[in-house]
Amino acid sequence: MKMLWFIPTHGDSRYLGTSHGARVADLNYFKQVAIAADTMGYEGVLIPTGRSCEDPWTVASSVMGFTQRLKFLVALRPGLITPSQYARIAATFDRLSGGRLLINLVTGGDQAELEGDGQFLPHGERYAQASEFMQLWRDIMAKSHTGESHDFDGKHLQVKGARLLYPPVQRPYPPLFFGGSSAEAHELVAQQMDTYLTWGEPPAAVAEKVEGVRRRAAELGRTLSYGIRLHVIVRETEEAAWAAAADLVSYLDPEVVARAQSTFAKMDSEGQRRMAALHAGKYNPENIREGLEVSPNLWAGVGLVRGGAGTALVGNPQQVADRIKEYAALGLDYFIMSGYPHLEEAYRFAELVFPLLPLSVRERLGQPSLTGPFGEIVANNHVPSANSAANSTGKTAAASEPSVLARAAS
Repeated sequence: MKMLWFIPTHGDSRYLGTSHGARVADLNYFKQVAIAADTMGYEGVLIPTGRSCEDPWTVASSVMGFTQRLKFLVALRPGLITPSQYARIAATFDRLSGGRLLINLVTGGDQAELEGDGQFLPHGERYAQASEFMQLWRDIMAKSHTGESHDFDGKHLQVKGARLLYPPVQRPYPPLFFGGSSAEAHELVAQQMDTYLTWGEPPAAVAEKVEGVRRRAAELGRTLSYGIRLHVIVRETEEAAWAAAADLVSYLDPEVVARAQSTFAKMDSEGQRRMAALHAGKYNPENIREGLEVSPNLWAGVGLVRGGAGTALVGNPQQVADRIKEYAALGLDYFIMSGYPHLEEAYRFAELVFPLLPLSVRERLGQPSLTGPFGEIVANNHVPSANSAANSTGKTAAASEPSVLARAAS
């Protein structure tokens, strides 16, 4: 089980769909989120792509030096830059980061956005182009370790004597991640990717998708790993978590929801269609769970105005941990999480939920052993007890757990 966080290069806020409570998303903020994720023991961070985002490769390169172990899941869009150039970019980042690059292939999105970037191919042809792109990219990266050059003559792409002189640290190339719900997406991931990602649908739907990809990969003699992309709203009690979810959409204008859903409906993404189908644009400010809690503790409210991943796990620490373990039982290894605002929630999720994950995961997420008291010293003399607050306030057992740092020291 590998836990990743998210760097919000398209902006961050305490509230969805409004500028109220928004904060400046600049290098200093991205750096803070990355350092928080690195400090708390996350495996890595996902950095998104699209015209609504800062460039992911520039952001990853800018914050890389402020972290020690954190990996960077960076988006790669086929068809916008040549495979040879992308191979050099990826190999350089992998070398300079000490082998901390993960690649997230992105083929879909808003058709208007794609056309603005010069990509006019329809859905099926985009996948055919992406398949050629990845085959060429993989061959160039793999042959860089032996100094070989590579020729390729496909329908969409051609190179002659492509050669990468500085190979990546990871062999044969950095791990490849891909998410998609269409038949073309499943075929591409089964053939060429290492990890299949799904957005946060109910467990039964996720199980069906994973099984389909697993079966197709097995027919090709390949074995993949699997992951899920989710938001999370965790608080010490279930009531507080749902109150936080209501607060997140408390400034949401129904007209903004309608405009967002109209935009999403124009996309040719099967994954976006499935996200929208979970809530059908229904929003009742008086009862934010009505029509939006699509599975126990799985809330589709984020997708009312946010494209892509639109569901969140909502609940107390034990409930969120149980839902994560439920997905893990389906064969999922990677959990890419996020929450609003991303800096504070990176700490909250780690402190409340990491202690409830399986022991092997807790040990891997633990930080270097530190000695000394944890928490503010009481009256300049007394070391605070981990259990005293829980005994006096009646908070959940998970809330009384020591922090990740404290557990690592114990």
